[in-house]
Amino acid sequence: MAMFDNLTERFTQSLKKIRGQGRLTEANIQDTLRDVRMALLEADVALPVVKDFVEHVKNRALGQEVQGSLSPGQAFIKIVNEELIAVMGKANEKINLATQPPAVILMAGLQGSGKTTTVAKLARWLKENERRSVTVASADVYRPAAIEQLRMLAEEVGADFFPSDPSQEPVAIATAALEHARKKYKDVLILDTAGRLHIDDAMMDEIRRLHAAIKPIETLFVVDAMTGQDAANTAKAFGDALPLTGVILTKTDGDARGGAALSVRHITGKPIKFLGVGEKTTALERFHPDRIASRILGMGDILSLIEEAERKIDKSKAEKLVKKIQKGKSFNLNDYYDQLQQLKNMGGISAMLDKLPGVANVPPHVKAKLNDKEWQQQIVIIDSMTKQERQFPELINNSRKQRIARGSGTDIQDVNRLLKQFDQMQKMMKKFKKGNLMSMMRNVKGQLGRGMPFGG
Repeated sequence: MAMFDNLTERFTQSLKKIRGQGRLTEANIQDTLRDVRMALLEADVALPVVKDFVEHVKNRALGQEVQGSLSPGQAFIKIVNEELIAVMGKANEKINLATQPPAVILMAGLQGSGKTTTVAKLARWLKENERRSVTVASADVYRPAAIEQLRMLAEEVGADFFPSDPSQEPVAIATAALEHARKKYKDVLILDTAGRLHIDDAMMDEIRRLHAAIKPIETLFVVDAMTGQDAANTAKAFGDALPLTGVILTKTDGDARGGAALSVRHITGKPIKFLGVGEKTTALERFHPDRIASRILGMGDILSLIEEAERKIDKSKAEKLVKKIQKGKSFNLNDYYDQLQQLKNMGGISAMLDKLPGVANVPPHVKAKLNDKEWQQQIVIIDSMTKQERQFPELINNSRKQRIARGSGTDIQDVNRLLKQFDQMQKMMKKFKKGNLMSMMRNVKGQLGRGMPFGG
């Protein structure tokens, strides 16, 4: 279940009704807006946000830009898309590092919001995407495991870790960490702070003192998306006490509603800068309102998918495979195995599904079949083959299939299914060899086009 799944389903159904209308009237607009309003409320979007959104869409829909349009239904959907973008903040607001190094980032949030993990994710993101050297430090002296947790995560992401101790004062830790980052010529210092179960005066006083001591260029509030509109209200209470510069929404992979993402900007006036999309330290994405709006309307988010592929796919392996196929060498199970591993690096099929156009129109029983178990199982099956079998799949007869099934803890049907899919991939690669890449691309584009809900 991915963020906005429920909302996408409802929006797609509501907007389908109006798409083919030759003329928009107050009556058919009202019906659609009633559906949209209910969909947003069910997604736990804050009431003031829903009211404003519906009002803006209605005023624009009854105006000249729709009435004069050749395709009023399409024009209405364009308005909904633009208003969704406006609610979430128009454009991605980049993280600000324009200061004398080290640029200090102060992380705040309630306990259990995933703040410490987010510190590590952000350190990794800055290292890989901005080419910055990062020091991380923890001023959380109340949760005994917090400092050790950050030390282990820093090691995993290759960030410099400044050691601290629960017996120290948080402000003393912060100033010493800043001095350490300066001496080591680090570009960025990220400071983790203590979380509480709820916002209290002592917590606010401490974080204000930390803020005054290290003067961060970014003060980011980390909040659990699964708390819905409460996430926005908590961020507002924090923002009233502290000069927040942005919000990071975590656990969005477990939130099918999306109320937090649609409420935060409107209620706090602060931009969402990143989304936490999983537990791994690689699972952090920049928040692009236009791409999220496209996703909500069932039109996918191909740009994010391409960016992710560019970051995570092993280019040298991909180029090697292309050269191999062009030379007329056959695509074997080693190559297929590499493709499965690349898919794993991308987070699997489920992580990619909600970014593909037209997925909102796919029936739930079909979606359920498109899970990650099958390709993970295929990796295990290929692991149970000999080097010779991987290189020459035609050698795999019935007795070999039985041995492979036993070795991988699967059935012979699973081995047959893998070989059938591999065979289809091999045929596709032969077409590629014959220079039919453009026709292959046209086929893919045509299939995507047919799946898109609003005619692309």
